[in-house]
Amino acid sequence: MKTILVVDDLQSELDLIANYLTNAGYDIITAKNGEEAIAKIRDTKPDAIVTDWMMPKMGGLDICRKLKRNPETAQIPIIACTVKNRAVDRMWAKKQGVKVYVTKPCTQEELVRALKDAMK
Repeated sequence: MKTILVVDDLQSELDLIANYLTNAGYDIITAKNGEEAIAKIRDTKPDAIVTDWMMPKMGGLDICRKLKRNPETAQIPIIACTVKNRAVDRMWAKKQGVKVYVTKPCTQEELVRALKDAMK
């Protein structure tokens, strides 16, 4: 079973995404901000990360930058799941190492497809 780290500062979003992925057969770990996510990534080495982009303390962009600079975590696929929907946001995310970009609100089907695409 693949382990996915879900990162979001809003509990309702965290619960919804975790529920989508649990129902799809993934093992889920959660974090409420980037700092907590980095600690959990070091401890668990998840198979992929689904992260919100805008969070206090450390956002998704910062998580992405940190992971891509570290050879031990650089290959972990990152899926941005955010309300930001401009072409420039998508382009910038890709430049920072995001594999797949999903805009909220999303369906379970969209998120699972994005996750599968990212882990190819």
